[in-house]
Amino acid sequence: MSLLGKAGHASAAHESGFAAHRAGVDRLLASYRAIPGDANVRLAKKTSNLFRARAESTAPGLDVSGLAEVITVDAEAKTADVAGMTTYEDLVAATLPYGLAPLVVPQLKTITLGGAVTGLGIESTSFRNGLPHESVLEMDVLTGAGEIITATPDGENADLFHGFPNSYGTLGYSVRLKIELETVQPYVALRHVRFHDLRELESTLARIVTDKTYDGERVDYLDGVVFTAEESYLTLGRQTDEPGPVSDYTGMDIYYRSIQHDSAQPKRDRLTIHDYLWRWDTDWFWCSRAFGTQNPKIRRFWPKRYRRSSFYWKLIALDHKYHIGDKLEARQGNQPRERVVQDIEVPVERTADFVEWFLREIPIEPIWLCPLRLRESDTETNGRPWPLYPLEPNRTYVNVGFWSAVPTAAGQQDGKANRAIEQTVTEFDGHKSLYSDSYYGKDEFAALYGGEIYTELKKRYDPDQRLLDLYSKAVQRK
Repeated sequence: MSLLGKAGHASAAHESGFAAHRAGVDRLLASYRAIPGDANVRLAKKTSNLFRARAESTAPGLDVSGLAEVITVDAEAKTADVAGMTTYEDLVAATLPYGLAPLVVPQLKTITLGGAVTGLGIESTSFRNGLPHESVLEMDVLTGAGEIITATPDGENADLFHGFPNSYGTLGYSVRLKIELETVQPYVALRHVRFHDLRELESTLARIVTDKTYDGERVDYLDGVVFTAEESYLTLGRQTDEPGPVSDYTGMDIYYRSIQHDSAQPKRDRLTIHDYLWRWDTDWFWCSRAFGTQNPKIRRFWPKRYRRSSFYWKLIALDHKYHIGDKLEARQGNQPRERVVQDIEVPVERTADFVEWFLREIPIEPIWLCPLRLRESDTETNGRPWPLYPLEPNRTYVNVGFWSAVPTAAGQQDGKANRAIEQTVTEFDGHKSLYSDSYYGKDEFAALYGGEIYTELKKRYDPDQRLLDLYSKAVQRK
């Protein structure tokens, strides 16, 4: 095909993508108008990556069925226009053929781009690329007032652009997002570095974030796993186009178990870029063990298409609906277990302190570590540029993720373990993500998540309170 032909084909695809998107937007607006004026506006969405319960609604929801596609990819500009309900699985599938990927690809395939921006996301590129919302160039948002507006970093709706991350659909829903992409190589070479001391891990992690190298090799990806105080690992990834054998952790082998070793030297491994991006999804990190999927006798007969986070979500939904886990505990004479499913951020210099506290107080392992820094381009603004999740510019944080349940005692205060975690994170100058159960008081919550800035945004973009407010949604489970 000639260059002219390629350009014409690209232009036609571009127009076709936007035409389909406009039709989806029309259905969205029609569904908004059909919701009674006294009912809260919600998404009519069958799936979710949230772990907190919410009240049932009898009102119809927003029709987002036409907003789940990659609209267009501009390989030259390294950008993509993406509908808000597009999953990262589909987004990656559309960009990898160009040798491109989003700057941050959250770990689970069914996380949507809009969800990662309004609810935050993170991954092993976050030490150099920040969080997903930082690679957004502009976005169209359906506000609570029923208007679709375009928000950019420095336009008339710049306050919404900066206040949208961590608003969880309480200021509006993203309809279209234009994002930056980065070049990626076809393979990722891995080094799993073992530590016997958490403070040594902390100091090494801090140096890698600054230097972007370790032992003379470039580091493009960085995360870690803590099994015990005496056994923890940093996994360092380097992009490469060098051909060679690669591992496969979608079959009988389990990725997080491959990290472990006894050698003083790093354990090396290689994955395709596709399999690296989705390395955690097959076993939902390590949570698939709760369903028996890691038992070789069961795994052998567990269909491969069901070894993915979206299927485990369905099993969790059944448990929530029928209280299966609580009933099994009761049959053994035990109290219901408290769900402790959280991601928190603490400054890098408090990482060992927090992990040591956690291992003493909360009986959950393994736990995940992922460093992050706000991107340099954002540090030029005054103060903290993302007011609803106000991390400090020029400071390294470490995300600590833990996802399980802990025993409870008769008469125990609801959320005892989660509340202890919240208090400790605040003492350590950190923040907690809001995708799961929260127990903050109103004043404490406001001080941590936007305060008066959020109140003013709510007045401007949802004047009739058609959308729930953030405290009602995140803490009161409405």
